[in-house]
Amino acid sequence: MKGKIINMQFNFDIIGVWFLVLMTLSILSYLYGDNPFYKSAEHIFVGVSAGYIFALTWWDQVWPNLFGRLFPVYVDAGFEFNIIYVIPLMLGIFMLLRLVPSLSWLARISIGYIVGMAAGLKIYVFINSNILMQIQNSAIDFSRSGFEIFNHILILVGVISGLVYFFFSKEHKGVVGKISKIGIYFLMIKFGASFGFAVMGRISLLIGRFEDLINFSSQEFNYATPVIITFMVVSLAIWSLKQKDNKENYKG
Repeated sequence: MKGKIINMQFNFDIIGVWFLVLMTLSILSYLYGDNPFYKSAEHIFVGVSAGYIFALTWWDQVWPNLFGRLFPVYVDAGFEFNIIYVIPLMLGIFMLLRLVPSLSWLARISIGYIVGMAAGLKIYVFINSNILMQIQNSAIDFSRSGFEIFNHILILVGVISGLVYFFFSKEHKGVVGKISKIGIYFLMIKFGASFGFAVMGRISLLIGRFEDLINFSSQEFNYATPVIITFMVVSLAIWSLKQKDNKENYKG
């Protein structure tokens, strides 16, 4: 019995590996062009992601935090009954009523509440992190060492020159033009570093996928990668020929 369970587990692992290789190669097949493999993988990814996020949100947020307070006897989430949570329940129902044309106007109440609440919360976070913290971090602390003082001065110059570059009430000529040009250099360095960091992260992910594809080419995984590559190449060749024939018949 134990041997059968281990064998079934091994078979499921092999199926998972083959599916993983198929999805990876299907996404990479977009380099050839928009094709059925890529479309299928794209739809599966979006569907699985939506379903996973929905289930995660429902069981981790909505069920314990909402129904756990409205029905504490049935939902043992460690909360006591609180009638105020009827309001978010009604707002959630109003949001779903957007699917009913005659009652879709009720969804505006929920949307208005969400936008207003988010704006009120975000403005505090924005002022605190993007303005007050920026002013604090731009100050020069002369009690530090020489190199740290130089870094603070460099940050202050970058902040001021960047703000001058986005100051459009005066033409960028003379001193203002020179300072704004320095701001452009700081912005380009920042954008270049951000882009390089993003590319480096994507390249690391790509290398990881290629390593997995190479590892799954062994006999242990029934030569998953070469078999699926061969299958996809043949399938794409047949699909391309059919597409070409359909275009020629359409023109004819």
